[in-house]
Amino acid sequence: MIAALNRLTELVEDHLTDDIEPAVWAAQFGTTEYHLRRMFSSLAGMPLSEYIRRRRMTLAAADVISGDDLLGIAVQYGYGSTVAFGRAFRSVHGAGPGDVRRDGGPLRTQPQLRFRLTVEGNTSMDTRIVERPAFRLVGHAARVQLQHRGINTRIRDHIASLPVSEHARLKALNNVEPSGILQVSDEVDPDYAEGTELTYLHGVAVADGSPLPDDLEVIVVTAGAWAVFRIEGEYPAALQSAWAATAADWFPSNPWRLRPGPSIVAIVSRSEDFSAATCELWLPIERA
Repeated sequence: MIAALNRLTELVEDHLTDDIEPAVWAAQFGTTEYHLRRMFSSLAGMPLSEYIRRRRMTLAAADVISGDDLLGIAVQYGYGSTVAFGRAFRSVHGAGPGDVRRDGGPLRTQPQLRFRLTVEGNTSMDTRIVERPAFRLVGHAARVQLQHRGINTRIRDHIASLPVSEHARLKALNNVEPSGILQVSDEVDPDYAEGTELTYLHGVAVADGSPLPDDLEVIVVTAGAWAVFRIEGEYPAALQSAWAATAADWFPSNPWRLRPGPSIVAIVSRSEDFSAATCELWLPIERA
């Protein structure tokens, strides 16, 4: 995976003024666009689309300062107007093309990324691989924003809005693994960009074909393999750190890749104030 990401950044450099086709390149690398984008975002700390925009605007700055025609520069880097180009330019450099041309700056350069795998050997990941038939996730859903660190208040408020009796009703429906009340993230942005919207479901896993109440929302989960990571420690910090470590450590070292599907967190046990917990993180995978 590390080699594929470095090849990806090289191809981006070669095509900064052309159409960039991550799906085609991913197939050439023997992986999927979904997995490539998720791994890039997790390791680079930014979506692939954002990296491409920053690199384009880094090169475009030199053209702007040189006095080239702004419309020509805009078209060269894939923008249909100077207005759209100006917005992208300002979002990267903090100043418009006219200001930079006049003052020579400010400029914020995005260097070409290079990925390296650092093996420290002092942290093991408690993981198991399980094959699961198709099942369903049922419960109460809400649209929330993706947040990489800290407590997501929108999710917290969504859970708090449910009556206590509803938790017991959901638990009674659970008849397959993962067990217990689950935290489910679905329809996540492929770039895993912070602030993008996803569907959060507070619910349980139910065998395919089981009768369900009409008032619950349903996510259909296809059959396949899952990587199950067991995490213990401060909540939610330990869970969020482990999630990042799957991209930095586990996937580059194992012959698996992410496949489309919901990610699931099962709380195995927790402290009374929920400041610490033992969790299982379920990620849908397939052979790389």
